[in-house]
Amino acid sequence: MTSSIDAVLEAARAHCAAEIVPNVDGWNKAGVWPRGASDKAGAAGLLGLYAPEVFGGQGLSLGDGIQVFEQLGKGDGAYAFALSMHNICTFATCGYGTDAFKEKWARALTSGRKLANFALTEPQSGSDAANMYTRAVVKDGKWVINGAKAWVSLAGEADVYLTVVKTSGAPGHKDMAMIAIPKDTPGLSFGPLYDTPSYKFLPLAEMYLDNVEVPEENIILPIGQGLQGALMAIDIARTSIASGCCGLIETALDTALSYAKNRKMFQGVNLDLDGIQWMLGDVATDLEASRLLYKAAAKALGTPEGPVMAAHAKKFVPDAAVRAANTCTQVMGGSGLLAQYGMDRLSRLSQMLRIVDGTTEISRVVIGRALQKRAEGLPDLPMPKGYGE
Repeated sequence: MTSSIDAVLEAARAHCAAEIVPNVDGWNKAGVWPRGASDKAGAAGLLGLYAPEVFGGQGLSLGDGIQVFEQLGKGDGAYAFALSMHNICTFATCGYGTDAFKEKWARALTSGRKLANFALTEPQSGSDAANMYTRAVVKDGKWVINGAKAWVSLAGEADVYLTVVKTSGAPGHKDMAMIAIPKDTPGLSFGPLYDTPSYKFLPLAEMYLDNVEVPEENIILPIGQGLQGALMAIDIARTSIASGCCGLIETALDTALSYAKNRKMFQGVNLDLDGIQWMLGDVATDLEASRLLYKAAAKALGTPEGPVMAAHAKKFVPDAAVRAANTCTQVMGGSGLLAQYGMDRLSRLSQMLRIVDGTTEISRVVIGRALQKRAEGLPDLPMPKGYGE
């Protein structure tokens, strides 16, 4: 029997109110991942959303579980993003890992005792995932891996990294696989943490692999399935980001409303002014549209429409979050620039969420290719005389 989505969402709301909202500024000042908070997220059932109950998970569908990140995103989008990536890794481990690997890692991940992250991007290849240089060679029942990954979140903090590799120098993706690499594996190291002003608590860095050896039981996706699995993970991540952005939009909107309803101006308050109402009305419309879009995308995951629906959500919703943060800051005037209201943090987070796991422009590429396929099935229209001659 799976968990009730209503109960899980309530647990997410409670976690946001008790752990994220009061502490996120302190997390950023300390510049350290809040392991105590993620431990509590695990205890609340938020780190095994899609994993079956036999492994200690909640057994939720992707369509239901992704709603959790809207609740967490009300507190902080970077924290929600990190937990969404952990949940993707838990989903992959429980769904595709070997029996031996699941026995060792599944319950540790769903409980939050161990954290996981996904490593695909490389210093010289981001959106062009097939053009990677990290190589794995099978030798005496072990995989020997050399290369580097970039923009690894929870770098040095996660306990295991689900890493996409190539197994030959041949072009294309038919030789790609995904393998889990524990943090304490000899030869695995991390570069200096990236300097990220508004989410300093989330460790991001490059990951280096120097003759790293892992057993074959750590294979998550075998040779030939690595890129397909990575793209599915990215679609889930893109939809999860859209969910988290809805939380950000709501926080920005509520902050501006709370300010505008009391800010006295022109014999009334700001919120009495048509201009202010219209500005915030546009934000409210974007929020409603964004919720509908990410939920539709979440339900489409795993179907032929999944990738393009995820691209629509990733294209529209983070852009709406950027607009919301800017508009709500403008509504608050000079006060919107003050740290105590958090609008600057929301603005920076919205821009980050617009870029990670595929920029707006990459989403346009995915949508454009889908439109080309759609056009192939449509009847040809006659061209005006002289065109194409």
